[in-house]
Amino acid sequence: MTSGSNPFEGMPFFGDLLKMLGTQGPVQWDGARQLALSIATDGGSEPNVDPMERIRFEQLARVAELHVAKATDLPTSSSGTVTITPVTRAQWVMATLDAFKPLVERMAAALHPPAPTGTETHPAIEDDPGSDPTEAWLGQIMGLLSPMLLGMTTGSMVGHLATRNFGLYDLPVPRPVTDDVAVIAANIDAFGKDWSIDGDDLRLWVCLDQLTRHAVLRVPHVRDRIQSLLLDYAGAFESDPDALGSKLADLDVDPMGGGDPMARFQELMGDPEVVLGAVRSPRQNELLPQLEALVSVIEGYVDHVMDRVGHGLIGSYGQVTESMHRRRVEASSSDRFVERLLGLDLNQDHFDRGRAFVDGVIERAGADGLSRLWTGAEMLPTPNEVAAPGLWLARIDLPNLPEA
Repeated sequence: MTSGSNPFEGMPFFGDLLKMLGTQGPVQWDGARQLALSIATDGGSEPNVDPMERIRFEQLARVAELHVAKATDLPTSSSGTVTITPVTRAQWVMATLDAFKPLVERMAAALHPPAPTGTETHPAIEDDPGSDPTEAWLGQIMGLLSPMLLGMTTGSMVGHLATRNFGLYDLPVPRPVTDDVAVIAANIDAFGKDWSIDGDDLRLWVCLDQLTRHAVLRVPHVRDRIQSLLLDYAGAFESDPDALGSKLADLDVDPMGGGDPMARFQELMGDPEVVLGAVRSPRQNELLPQLEALVSVIEGYVDHVMDRVGHGLIGSYGQVTESMHRRRVEASSSDRFVERLLGLDLNQDHFDRGRAFVDGVIERAGADGLSRLWTGAEMLPTPNEVAAPGLWLARIDLPNLPEA
């Protein structure tokens, strides 16, 4: 690079900034934690969970565990007893950041592959008569800012989820294998008050729901399959550094042209493609049907178990379930952001397909047929089989059964 072509020459602050950003790794996790905690706690401190709340969940967990184990015939723990522990939003944030870390770092590696060993963190820009030195340096800085941007994005989405989610499994992302299931007491209590739902009925509903999901995601081949799909999806993003500029250029800023430019801007900033320059690749388009099929079936199975158990156990089961289903399809923009980022942006059609698959299996083969769903990796249905449960039943009865 020729003398004087560096726009930051003589400004050591920027050189020091580049050095710092170049040593922070693929994701700035300290910043992610700070932002997530600030959003989750609204910048203040949280009170500890009321001991009486812990006792309520402890008692309800025993009831829920007994019924879930009987309805699913799946183990809910390794030790023989599973606990449901009410936690603060801050505690949930820390556990969730750890669970999301492999996915986010896989995404970071896809968007910004590490430089070859032995190269400089921020190599000098080669002389090129046709290049704009200022533009090249700004591009380099944006590349170095990527770990911070991805960290802030992760922190923001986890912080917002902490203000709304009920437990560990609102999103079907596998967690470390444990016999302790955390739920966010403050969110459950607030939701119950907003919808005028009996507190213990709602707590028991959440216990049943979280334990059913916990039992399914503890099945080794189910856990391995969904983790593999999520990691493959995260690692298949393609980078488009110009995504933000090109999208903003398309905004209709003419007030006579119809539409609200600010609303459109807010919509764009909820798009991972714009915020991170993360463009969905052909490989991701191949993975999505597989991921959606598996998650739809899990959701359909959970709904089936909940209906089977809940009607006889929870007095206001119908009211609670209706409010939960409305909550599920009326997700906020922050929820949609993380779902799109992870490939888990399900709509009502996906939930309906999963439930229709489960109902179709029950109709044709009864509960025994449905129980075969979790007995081996080869039993997981393909996307086509989710739409036609009879095909799945026919395939799993074939000799030398291939994996889905």
